[in-house]
Amino acid sequence: MANRLKEKYRSQVRPQMTERFGYKNVMEVPKLEKVVINMSVGEAIVNGKVLDVAASELAAISGQRAVITKAKKSIAAFKLREGMNIGAKVTLRGERMYMFLDKLFNIVLPRIRDFRGLPRKSFDGRGNYNLGLREQLVFPEINYDKVDKARGMDITIVTTAKNDEEATEFLTAMGLPLQKAAGAQR
Repeated sequence: MANRLKEKYRSQVRPQMTERFGYKNVMEVPKLEKVVINMSVGEAIVNGKVLDVAASELAAISGQRAVITKAKKSIAAFKLREGMNIGAKVTLRGERMYMFLDKLFNIVLPRIRDFRGLPRKSFDGRGNYNLGLREQLVFPEINYDKVDKARGMDITIVTTAKNDEEATEFLTAMGLPLQKAAGAQR
């Protein structure tokens, strides 16, 4: 079964980007590389069971088992030691990546209260986009009654675009709901 977003990329986005930027080769056209979902759990320092709950929620959201991440440095003020379990992350590629992004663009982001689009300044200069969600409850897989605490997550969309202009055009064409440009608002 071909995914809707992947099919949209092949039939609409790739020709549109080739025409807009004048690419000579199909391989020059930006494409999605991976999506990384990261959930940091500060409470895991005191209570290790919280991390298991966060990892299972992340697995339910992404459809892939989460990897437990460890602290790289010790921070005395937070009672954090190097090597302690501190968060969970999932790296999605291929079909799961397209499925997750389709769900994110069309179901999850419109469910956020007072949502008017994602900020345009969240590109990193190399064609990747970072966004943060304040709670996991906006995902339909999460049962509201079984959640003990709302936890946020960071989502990084990694593309092969060379700069932010190409990435903006590419992700907008794919369906990422960005805010209108500053000059177009009025």
